[in-house]
Amino acid sequence: MRRLKILPAILILLAILILLTMPIAAAAQQPTTVSEVVDKVVRQEQAEVQLLRQYSPLVETYIQNRRADKQVGAVPDGDKYFLGRAELAKDVELEPLELEHSAGIKHKVLGGWSSFFSTEFLPRGFLQMIFLDMNGFDRQHYKIEYVRREFLGEVRCLVFDVDPLPKSGKGRFVGRIWVEDQDFHIVRFNGAYGGSSMTSHYFNFDSWRVNTGKDQWLPAFVYCEQGSVRDAQTRRMGFKAFRAQTRLWGYNIGNVQGEQELSKILVEGANPVNDQSEAANDYSPFQAERAWARQAEENITERLERQGLIAPRGEVDKVLETVINNLEVTNNLDIQPEVHCRVLMTSTLESFSIGHTIVLSRGLIDVLPDEASLAAILPHELGHVVLGHHMDTQFAFFDSLRFKEKETFWHFDFARTPEEEEAAKQKGNELLSNSPYKEQSIPAKLFLQALTSRAKEIPNLISPHLGDSVSTSLTVVASAFSAQPSSAEPKPPPNGIAALPLGGRIKVDPWNDHLRMLKSKPAGTLAESERMPFEVTPVLLYLTRQGEHTSTEAASAVAAKSDSETKP
Repeated sequence: MRRLKILPAILILLAILILLTMPIAAAAQQPTTVSEVVDKVVRQEQAEVQLLRQYSPLVETYIQNRRADKQVGAVPDGDKYFLGRAELAKDVELEPLELEHSAGIKHKVLGGWSSFFSTEFLPRGFLQMIFLDMNGFDRQHYKIEYVRREFLGEVRCLVFDVDPLPKSGKGRFVGRIWVEDQDFHIVRFNGAYGGSSMTSHYFNFDSWRVNTGKDQWLPAFVYCEQGSVRDAQTRRMGFKAFRAQTRLWGYNIGNVQGEQELSKILVEGANPVNDQSEAANDYSPFQAERAWARQAEENITERLERQGLIAPRGEVDKVLETVINNLEVTNNLDIQPEVHCRVLMTSTLESFSIGHTIVLSRGLIDVLPDEASLAAILPHELGHVVLGHHMDTQFAFFDSLRFKEKETFWHFDFARTPEEEEAAKQKGNELLSNSPYKEQSIPAKLFLQALTSRAKEIPNLISPHLGDSVSTSLTVVASAFSAQPSSAEPKPPPNGIAALPLGGRIKVDPWNDHLRMLKSKPAGTLAESERMPFEVTPVLLYLTRQGEHTSTEAASAVAAKSDSETKP
């Protein structure tokens, strides 16, 4: 009997010992030396290059040349813009979203090799910066030295310095890499490709990847900067000092949302209740006309969303619709169908309306400093809605949406006639004057002044894709507040900002195109040179992990052993 009582206790003790040894066994499989970690990083990066070949994200590159300024040091001096789709299955090929010129017809051209690039830049060069080295990142071509640990947002990283070995060839990466310490993906690399000459030059860049799911890190943003406005050597190299940003998004666009809707479980009773009472269920001609226009509107926004040009509905839309609601309530408006807002994914500054849908670009929202400035843009577009300005309802026919992607900006053009613009300006003036924002004119005026003063230096940034220039909407600000006592030359409040740099408000998920408002800490007192309205600036992403990952302390021994480890 005693043995029977002791046996369960022994089994419990053995089970506890097994559980305690399981983490040790798992940890033993992880690399514990610099050499082992480097081997893991190399294998993971080689797998990353192959993984990316299955994707065709949208790519936007925006360049600002820079010149010296006595007051703030450097300011924009011309810009270039490109929008296209990456064909990563073909290495770093790009398909521009542009249109060719046909006989006698001048079409809208966005990007394109001739309009975007001159002898200064190679088209594929900026996209290439999403890869550290496509066909040679290994110990035979590189020396990789451990530096330290560092957090990038919530992600703990191992930092390494990378240098090409002698006679390893031109175009090898020189710089520093950050490696997340769970699965050993490279999440950031900062440096340049070596081997520049008088005929070809590689630029400095800072390339970031973000976690979009289990064991998946995808390129999202590249910041590039080269030359100094006061450096004579920059001019001798044949190009101006410049800053550039390349954004990638739309890795997983298409039928995802539709598939999610299809997979929902819907329960219906065996004998559903039907209201047999007589009701007005038929559509009048007026209602049918509205429904037909709404169908065209929804077809257009769905097509643009599937292409990755319009973001899925989310929290940023709700912010815009709150302002619209305030304008409607204070003006006693009851608009049917309901007015919705959407966000165009591009950096260009533009706004337009598609029926009862008001669209603002991500770039425009990024640079607006506050809600009052936002409220100065929306009344103009709301004016088009209130006045019932016509939209092309041919897109209610689904076959009218069957065209090539590069023809999008020719088929969809929402620019208004001068007469419609003038009428919308007057109506927007009226809506704004009756709104809760009528006493908040200074921020909007300052924004308009900043945009006007910089317009000549950033012509491509303010050139619209689908509608009219944002400066057209801002004429509402000038007219709405011109009669007010405060219409004298506005003065910025202490530490006031007329306009933010690009990327100042919205964060993009490159996997599913969802947008959210940035939650950054106040910057405190800003020097004049730190204000940088409409300018390209460096971006430091706050990295987080998505999905499920196995938590390990994989590289816990790296720092301790790095001093004694033989350098690769």
